[in-house]
Amino acid sequence: MNRGMLARLAELIYWTGRYVERADDTSRIVDAYVHRIAEDPFGDSGVTCRSLFATLGMDVDANASVTIETVLDRLVFDAESPSAITGALLAAYENARRVREVISSEMWICLNATRNDLAAQRDEASRVGPASYLKFIRERSALFAGLTDATISHDETWWYLVLGRSLERIDMTARLLQGRLFAADHSPDWLTLLRAAGAMESYLRSAVRRSDPEAIAAFLLLDREFPRSAYHSLTVADHCLDQLTRASTHLDIVNEARRTIRTTQSRLEYMDPKTLLNSLAEILTLLETTSATANDQITSSYFRQVVATSWMSEVGT
Repeated sequence: MNRGMLARLAELIYWTGRYVERADDTSRIVDAYVHRIAEDPFGDSGVTCRSLFATLGMDVDANASVTIETVLDRLVFDAESPSAITGALLAAYENARRVREVISSEMWICLNATRNDLAAQRDEASRVGPASYLKFIRERSALFAGLTDATISHDETWWYLVLGRSLERIDMTARLLQGRLFAADHSPDWLTLLRAAGAMESYLRSAVRRSDPEAIAAFLLLDREFPRSAYHSLTVADHCLDQLTRASTHLDIVNEARRTIRTTQSRLEYMDPKTLLNSLAEILTLLETTSATANDQITSSYFRQVVATSWMSEVGT
């Protein structure tokens, strides 16, 4: 396979990983906020919905009414926006369709079946509520991740896909915590954030015996073993870049992305968990910047110089 073809396929595979992870994480965040509104019927749901849009980096008209229906239309069911759950999954499907020769048939079947079932799942959600749709997305995303790990060789295809997944996870973990930090009165509580990150059981089984904000934030950001923690995702991204460095002639350019990842990883590695809350805003901004910067560096190293379909607020991808 020539380098031009490899670059084209690599870009599609990388963004497939990002899009599936984005759909998964967005479903978790939206689900947490929907439950927050349901549990507090006397609260200001409009402010809560606005805080959710702010958390996900999406603008809303300051003078418009923002409701649960607005959230579902723009963040869940919008098929055109890659920032929405449905749009992200459809973008992943389209990418996978174009790289069927390098992914497993089971991965392709998973995304194809998911796409074909979206309309029926939306109809069900209109009858019983959005929780069923959000659960479906999480389950299908988990199935795709499992098939990715189990049915293709852990070579360049796997590294690109997992690299995309890891960078998206870093960004989304930061966004999840930002909602709690900057809109505490209108965001889910700390334990709900653990559930949204799929971290509740792992947290309870860990050596931590506390449920205070400091301990929860430290687990989601600094834990070495939990796969959705920021530190663990940085470690996986660094490993993928290391493997791609060995397989590439663009060593200097690739190492720029590794330096970005490892600088942030080192910052987290030597942080004192007891002082984490004092610098939480800075750390969350650093994680978002790291994800965006590493994405740009990877793009300039490996991919075609075209505009990729990404977050509405992202620039240069």
